[in-house]
Amino acid sequence: MASQDTLTDERPLERFEDLLPAFSKGEKPKAAWRIGTEHEKFGFYRGSNEPIPYEGPRGVKALLDGMQDITGWDGIIEDGHIIGLKQGMASISLEPGGQFELSGAPLEHLHQTCIEVGAHLKDVRQVADRLGIGFLGLGFQPKTALDDVPMMPKGRYQIMKRYMGRVGRLGRQMMFRSCTVQTNLDFSSEADMVDKLRVSLALQPICTALFANSPFAEGRTNGYLSYRAHVWSDTDPDRTGMLPFAFEPGMSYARYAEWALDAPMYFIKRDGRYIDVAGRSFRDFMAGRLPELPGEKPLPGDWDDHLTTVFPEVRLKSFLEMRGADAGPWSRLCALPAFFVGLLYDSAALAAAWELVKDWTAEDREALRRSVPTLGLRAPIRGRSARDVALDALAIARQGLKSRAMLSAAGDDESGFLAELDEIAHTGITPAERLLERYHTEWGGNIDRVYEAAAY
Repeated sequence: MASQDTLTDERPLERFEDLLPAFSKGEKPKAAWRIGTEHEKFGFYRGSNEPIPYEGPRGVKALLDGMQDITGWDGIIEDGHIIGLKQGMASISLEPGGQFELSGAPLEHLHQTCIEVGAHLKDVRQVADRLGIGFLGLGFQPKTALDDVPMMPKGRYQIMKRYMGRVGRLGRQMMFRSCTVQTNLDFSSEADMVDKLRVSLALQPICTALFANSPFAEGRTNGYLSYRAHVWSDTDPDRTGMLPFAFEPGMSYARYAEWALDAPMYFIKRDGRYIDVAGRSFRDFMAGRLPELPGEKPLPGDWDDHLTTVFPEVRLKSFLEMRGADAGPWSRLCALPAFFVGLLYDSAALAAAWELVKDWTAEDREALRRSVPTLGLRAPIRGRSARDVALDALAIARQGLKSRAMLSAAGDDESGFLAELDEIAHTGITPAERLLERYHTEWGGNIDRVYEAAAY
């Protein structure tokens, strides 16, 4: 992400048209399309299963320092604190509650993605084992109460935490106690972006059902299969949701920019310092009417920063970011990009996927989004179930991956990365339901057992 500090010589944004290159600069020919994968995980102390504070000889800072030593990556420093690592276009960062995130480099195919994820987890374990730290692949913190989650020393999180208390009921739960796996994919043109955005938005609840993996909170069941997805439904209506306007005639970069402009700001960054402007209007900023910076107009980095603070189910920047899946084990970290690459990176698959969802109304899509966190693959959609749609979508994705013909050294195409999702869809049993069964039987209601079952 570019910040204002690196863009001080660029001219201010004064016209609406100045906002659109933030999207159009991402246009690439098909041969240059890449796959970026991000995943978060909860750190915990082995034995006690308590979360990890930032400071201390076995804290998050010590973990990052150790990772820097073995990887040679450069530290990301804010206000004297190491808050992440970076090498090229890949980075390791901290979410508000210490969730440890890998933002992978843009890669050509899924075989590389899985190698990257596997190498990262190996590096993490090498340091974490020395510190007595484990990592958990779940969509929601299963045991620790919100007030007991340590907060990481990043200035933007203080601002967001304060503002989240004013909008929605569950925004702070999202910040401190949720984990996801996401994939970032390219587009060739504005029209291609629209086609991919519509398909991926419509199918995001199906993805949520396939990856549902957050049935616990505060040491007990929470009544949901994906509590993480439920949390997002009551975080901040001004910056979240299914973007119904994306399915209307005339959808474009400009239409998304109009929506993002109406999402209230969180902060502005100047000279390495975050200025709290939560609730202010970016439109006023462009007119030089921001009380905190009177007369000053935004630079491109300010708009880029603002675009990272809107959280729809699929987010548009210079690429499309799929945001609907709970975190899970290594195999599903590879399956998430496989699902969407198969659907979106082959023209025949993209057309078939649109045929699958094109008759759904905005009400249909929102109803599916609202029912999936509880019902999973049993959620209804226009006389069918989410499972029915998942089976169709996976068949399309599998053919799309085969058509890409991206082969591993062993001669395998990418479709094998869908195998675990195939099993989930064919049985209709989500990962969360399998965890619940174990919780009620072999674990005897002991939530600590999940720290063994879901650890990396």
